[in-house]
Amino acid sequence: MVRKIITIDREKCNGCGLCVKACHEGAIGIIDGKASLLRDDYCDGLGNCLPVCPTGAITFEEREANEYNEEAVKMNINNKMGGKPSVGGCSGSNARTIKRAEDSQDSAAVAGKTQSQLNQWPVQIKLVPVNAPYFEGANLLVSADCAAYTYGNFHNDFMKNKIVLIGCPKLDHSTKPQGGEGSPLDHSTKPQGGEGSPLDKGDYSEKLTEIIKQNNLKSVTVVRMEVPCCGGIEQAVKNALLNSGKFLPWQIVTISISGEILD
Repeated sequence: MVRKIITIDREKCNGCGLCVKACHEGAIGIIDGKASLLRDDYCDGLGNCLPVCPTGAITFEEREANEYNEEAVKMNINNKMGGKPSVGGCSGSNARTIKRAEDSQDSAAVAGKTQSQLNQWPVQIKLVPVNAPYFEGANLLVSADCAAYTYGNFHNDFMKNKIVLIGCPKLDHSTKPQGGEGSPLDHSTKPQGGEGSPLDKGDYSEKLTEIIKQNNLKSVTVVRMEVPCCGGIEQAVKNALLNSGKFLPWQIVTISISGEILD
């Protein structure tokens, strides 16, 4: 079958191994000091490995390839674990679509309960695969993570029928920890790819640019808080729209710390 699958440019690869750790299916390994696709049927085509590559060596291509084999992947992981159930890696970062039946939402409304409007996983900007299938034809919501806790009806007013990405530019910014490295406050990690790499940007502009550029989005909505540090997420989206070269309907909504819409 012809399908989307990763390809690795060995000339660009520096052998860092970040893609191996990011691939929860075990499709990538290091051979002769370079990353290599070990088996076509281990690659699910979601591209969790793409955003962690510091040299841009990993891209997608469409070619004749064996169909993704989930059972073979599970067996391979189980064998690596010595027959024990696999608990390594973060399976929570695998891209998935959440289907919600209309009747269940109606029942929740009748019961006076608020039904979740989340349609996909993961939601963190830094975790979501650039080419996740749920981006196709989506209305994208990029939100400060505090906003959902501040605005009471966030799910129904902002998340409904949208794909949601959240982040905090202040917390995700790659700065030195308070107290200095090695201090009791230093619980941070180095940015994937190392300082100065394409992933050490201090904002989300590059990741969002690729999401907008590589997918057929319908619109972009930004929900931010009124606090000054939240301007980073607004600016990142503006930069991404500009750098993507696409013209999409977009809007900015600002929430006050008391939970009111300011504009």
